[in-house]
Parts: sequence; C-alpha cells; structure tokens
Amino acid sequence: MHGTPRRSDRSTNVSRFVALLRGINVGGRTLKMADLRAVVEDAGGTDVATYIQSGNVVLSHSMRSPDRLAAHLAGAIEEATGMAIPVIARTTKEWDAVVQANPFPAAGGTTLHVVFLDQPPGPDAFGDLDLASFAPEECTVVGRELYLYLPNGMGRSPLAIELAKRSHPMAVGTSRNWNTVLTLHDMVRSS
Repeated sequence: MHGTPRRSDRSTNVSRFVALLRGINVGGRTLKMADLRAVVEDAGGTDVATYIQSGNVVLSHSMRSPDRLAAHLAGAIEEATGMAIPVIARTTKEWDAVVQANPFPAAGGTTLHVVFLDQPPGPDAFGDLDLASFAPEECTVVGRELYLYLPNGMGRSPLAIELAKRSHPMAVGTSRNWNTVLTLHDMVRSS
C-alpha cells in the first residue's frame, strides 16, 4: 500500500469506493501514484490510498453513485494530466459481492482475473463462443464482472485474446488478478 490516507471530518457523510484506472503506467501513459492521490483528493476524495502502480485507488467520497464517481474522477484526471483515462468504480458492498461471487474458488493468485466493466455485457456477447475449445481456460460473467480462470496466466491466453476481440465498443473495462482483488478488498474494508 502506498501513501497515508488523509482523514476528513466529513467521514460520517461519505461512502467507500475502489476506483480502478485503465491502462496507466503502460505504453507511455505514466501517472505517479502520489500525483494520482493528489488529484483524487482535489476531486473531493478522502482517506485516499493507492496500491501498486497500476491505478488502484481506495477512497471515501460524498458521491453515492460509483458510476458518477468514476466519471468525476476521470474528468479530474484528464484536467490535471491531459490524459483521458477510463475509470471504473465499485462501492464496498459491490466489491464484497465480487469476492463472494467468485465462480472459481479453487483458483487464485495470478491464475484468476476479474474484468471490471462499466456495464454488463449483452446477452449475446459470448453466445457463440466455444468455451470447450479454450480448455483448461474458463470464463463466467456475473453482473458487470467477467471472471477469467487462466491457469497459464493472462499474457498469452487464447481465451483472453478472443474475448478482447469481442468487447462491445461502448463497454469500458479493466482487469485485475485475484491477488489484487483481495488486497483491495482488505483495504476498502479496513476503514
């Protein structure tokens, strides 16, 4: 965990969130976590903490809607950095549900990944996908989350490559491995 959370007198009037930034600190899009924390605090976030360099933020905010908060943070980041970076946010309750809904309880670490989407995939998003042909890799959609069991990792996963091709053009998503999901769960629960 990086950074000391800044406490606020407004803490009784706020909700806790996990915010995930997509595609930072890869491909030349660099954003230091200290700078990210400062932007989130300037955007009204309190008790702000980041985890590793891939854009994982735990915060409190007076907004109640995770979707509105995600848009608000994306706008603040773009204003501060000039980079348009998609943000996905979940409440503590939603994050609890992600952990509880794990359809692959025997998997973990870096073999299990969750893709956090801004909207549920349509009913036909993966309808014609022959999952058996990707075995032992598997996937399951639960709400706005896509769980991927990738026993050989994500890097060269045939299933992950195929799913990326099928992404709905209006959907925004970002993935985290199960270790990161659980660490963020502890962080959002510890406040």
